[in-house]
Amino acid sequence: MSRPAARVLALLELLQNRGLVSADEVARRLEVDARAVRRYVTALRDMDIPIESVRGRYGGYRLARGYRLPPLMLSDEEAVAVAVALAAASERETAGAPSPSDRALVKLNRLLPTALRERVKALGAATSVTGSEPLTPEPDLALTLAASVQARRAVRIEHSGRARDVDPYGLVVHARRWYLVGHDHLRDDLRMFRLDRITGAAELPRRFTAPAGFDPVAHVLRALTLGAWTHRTEVWLDTDLATASARLPATFGELRPCPEGGVLLVSGAEDLAAMARLLTGLPWPFTVRNPPALTAALAAHVEALTAAVARSDHAPA
Repeated sequence: MSRPAARVLALLELLQNRGLVSADEVARRLEVDARAVRRYVTALRDMDIPIESVRGRYGGYRLARGYRLPPLMLSDEEAVAVAVALAAASERETAGAPSPSDRALVKLNRLLPTALRERVKALGAATSVTGSEPLTPEPDLALTLAASVQARRAVRIEHSGRARDVDPYGLVVHARRWYLVGHDHLRDDLRMFRLDRITGAAELPRRFTAPAGFDPVAHVLRALTLGAWTHRTEVWLDTDLATASARLPATFGELRPCPEGGVLLVSGAEDLAAMARLLTGLPWPFTVRNPPALTAALAAHVEALTAAVARSDHAPA
């Protein structure tokens, strides 16, 4: 968005929140001069937004009395797309004071029609976003599942051609894909389902209680890190948990502090040779605990590196 357009919107927001605002304050808030303020007021009037000029010592600008902006006319799909993009941006922004994306979400919710506003709010509350900006899901499906998560009501989904009753604990977006995490009554087990493989969902009247302290994000990361690989690996790292967590992404594996000191990295691998190469790039001493085949892969990698050093020593200058 261009800076003039952003300032026009900022002026509108200021007038909505404050009523009568002096020209000097508008200029100070927008960091522009008086001529620019008059241009932005004219731009709002050109959009049929009635801005009144009040003369005198205590004058300024205000919205015409009784005027209210109409609801923002977005389709369900458009509202979900905007809310998801803003939520993803908010996850990446610095914690602490409300982020620009948080403020934008507040404004979006204020402009949406009431029924859609409540559904979008439920989607934001039920969804955790990790990594890059997610793809937009099928809107009615995402909104239905989010409402069930918030209401703690079971949901019946059509997944891979079968109907399943699920107690939905949360929605998680990772690596741009959406996952529903919950208790699957068909298998009587905790599972996660990709939303792009769910063709329908309907909320059921039955309520449920989620397990105390359950973290849907941690479950998805653990399942994607360990559950999808041929080999389970365990490597002891000579460092502390805070340092390892700051250096290694969550998808690298699960980090567990060891009673004797150090950190155990529990991960998964399809290619042990590739895992060996990754380990040699770590800045700390480490010990492979499992599997023995990873130790053999590490030895082969070290042998290849040693041979490369020997060739370099004898290379012509």
